[in-house]
Amino acid sequence: MENRLSRPNLTPETLQTVPIERAETIPSAWYTDPAFHAWDNESIFSHHWQCAGHVSRVSRAGDYFLIDVAGNPLIVVRGKDEQVRAFYNVCRHRGGPLEVEESGCVKALQCKYHGWTYWLDGMLRGVPEFDYVQLFDRKDYGLIPVKLETWEGLIFVNLSENPAPLNDFVAGISERIAPIRLADKKFYRKVEYQIRCNWKVYVDNYLEGYHLPYVHPELNKLLDYRNYVTETFPWYSLQYSPFAGGDNLYRAEKGEAFYYFIFPNIMLNILPGRLQTNLVLPLAQDKTLVIFEYYYDDVTSPQALQIIAEDIDYSDRVQQEDIEICERVQMGLNSPAYDRGRFSVLREQGVYHFQSLLKEAYWKGISDSPKGQVGFPMGAGRIAD
Repeated sequence: MENRLSRPNLTPETLQTVPIERAETIPSAWYTDPAFHAWDNESIFSHHWQCAGHVSRVSRAGDYFLIDVAGNPLIVVRGKDEQVRAFYNVCRHRGGPLEVEESGCVKALQCKYHGWTYWLDGMLRGVPEFDYVQLFDRKDYGLIPVKLETWEGLIFVNLSENPAPLNDFVAGISERIAPIRLADKKFYRKVEYQIRCNWKVYVDNYLEGYHLPYVHPELNKLLDYRNYVTETFPWYSLQYSPFAGGDNLYRAEKGEAFYYFIFPNIMLNILPGRLQTNLVLPLAQDKTLVIFEYYYDDVTSPQALQIIAEDIDYSDRVQQEDIEICERVQMGLNSPAYDRGRFSVLREQGVYHFQSLLKEAYWKGISDSPKGQVGFPMGAGRIAD
């Protein structure tokens, strides 16, 4: 990819990865400098798998829904051959949108600007009033496809031309949570939150239980904080805890709460009978959209609907607590009183893991840039141990 954007201030020292016992957190500028917003889209979100939604949203031929990835409009659609595909939601004529409604069902995709029409497999079908155009072959003007894979009923897309297989990023999760099967869950509701903080602030906050006793007193009663464990894997981390005693939504259930984070911005919150997905999307250096989707084993019986209502209300209360602290952290990161901190070896393994992967993604972005663009030799500065 050619360099089209101004690079943020990255130095070999800040990109070093050292053991957590000696490591510092990433600089405050990585959360506050507007240059990092474009850099994150280019170096991270354009090259990693993104969770687009659930296959139930495209259950019939012609069903589609729209998403944005790294500022790029995409459309996910099921073809007449039952295959689910993803394309840029961009007409090959002059860049108009194929669809503008968030979701729907169509027999063909038609540009809302000049009426060019495409089959559901992306091939160009109709071009109004093009009779006198020379050297034009419809086969050369099909929609631009995007890599798509499914896992446990969830659809993932990747803007890279040759991404690593999705299974490299999720290997072991299905086996760990067995006998729970995420693919069997049924979609119930989507809830969105706009938060006045950088996306990395929200991810950092998710990745540690260190703040539970201070920010989430009610959640702290639900989970056994003393036995709260974080494990890290090549591309994801897992936080899990048994349920504490007392009166809570899951008092009649056996099992654990699993909180998975898949780099760079996907969260799977798995509790008995319930899956909650969180997708963290940067809108600006100080603004983030978090999309919650709720899935349950039972979404129809009166008893289940009562539990669902309580669960979503409870989740919203926890989310409001997270929003308040994240927005205050963003204010602190803008202060001259703070630049870099240290990690709790016991409680912040997940944050350290995420920030280490972030540095690796930045290094790769630098190595793909024109030589000399950032002002220091490629590969300098990393420490393995």
